[in-house]
Amino acid sequence: MAGWRRELLRTARRYPWPTNVLLYAALFSAGDALQQRLRGGPADWRQTRHVATVAVAFHANFNYVWLRLLERALPGRAPRAVLAKVLCDQAFGGPVYVSAFYFGMSILQEKDDIFLDLRQKFWNTYKSGLMYWPFVQHQRADSRSKKNYSPAACGTKTTFTER
Repeated sequence: MAGWRRELLRTARRYPWPTNVLLYAALFSAGDALQQRLRGGPADWRQTRHVATVAVAFHANFNYVWLRLLERALPGRAPRAVLAKVLCDQAFGGPVYVSAFYFGMSILQEKDDIFLDLRQKFWNTYKSGLMYWPFVQHQRADSRSKKNYSPAACGTKTTFTER
């Protein structure tokens, strides 16, 4: 029984990028499914599949590369470095995440105006994220494993996206 776990961990350490992409997509999709469940409506698996597609196609890969770039540009865990990373992520990464989510979802949902959701929901979603994510990122800065950086930063971001 323990042999498969050991092999899974060895593979995850050997291939961190695909591991992070799969974990990010799973967390992002779980966040969407949880949000649907908490709203009390029936499960919309097509919607969850679209969320997973956006996560795999863009968010997880961007997150993996972006967070490593921040770590190289602003190394360390000192309070000043952590604050700089959080501010850069919120100022530059945040708008990219939110825009890509609404843009990607509109394309997958085959909407006529693929920018409509982005125009209508961007600022509320971005401001909601600003009230939550900097505090989570700051708290996790000392405990995050660099190999599993993307899933640690992901959480359930879809909780803050309007539909």
